[in-house]
Amino acid sequence: MNRSLPPGLTNTFLWSEELGYGWHTAPAMNYDSGYFAHYQKLDETPMGAALTEARLELVRKFTDPAFGCDIGIGGGRYVKESEGYGFDVCPDALEWLANRGSLCGEHNSIQVATCCDSLEHIPEPEKLLARVGVWLFVSMPIYKDMADVLQSKHYKPGEHLHYWTLAGFIAWCERQGFEVKEVNHAEEALGREGITSFAFKRVE
Repeated sequence: MNRSLPPGLTNTFLWSEELGYGWHTAPAMNYDSGYFAHYQKLDETPMGAALTEARLELVRKFTDPAFGCDIGIGGGRYVKESEGYGFDVCPDALEWLANRGSLCGEHNSIQVATCCDSLEHIPEPEKLLARVGVWLFVSMPIYKDMADVLQSKHYKPGEHLHYWTLAGFIAWCERQGFEVKEVNHAEEALGREGITSFAFKRVE
């Protein structure tokens, strides 16, 4: 996608007020082994435990977490506690999933997907959502407007590629064939600034 942009726009932030959506055109970062090890340590903290429980609580309202594929597993705690599956781009995370027998294949259809702090990292998230059959659960930063993005702690070019307002994200998911079933701020209540959680269901 970047190849179609003029040279001056290949490493900058683009924002559409109409869509409530922004995209940073910097290349996606590499997720090496240090990334997985870092999140394994965070998973073992009290906050890691609380976040995992909040995410499981949301999913359990609608379906069995064991049916799910966690996209971008962080340190793997959600996969362990849900007894479900996962997929990642970090080699160490993929090896960890394979050793557990919990690896969801890159081209498998997915009935239940969880994207906790991951959807905004994916270069072409539309391709992921096209594979999700029923339920989509997302936790990620949500912004008021472009100025809010640029001053946010979550503005991380190369790591966070996509930036949405609340209305912009719900509308984007609707265009992918999903309707919103719940929006909550459970993670923000635990101390995660600006994080919103969503449950979406595929429109039949």
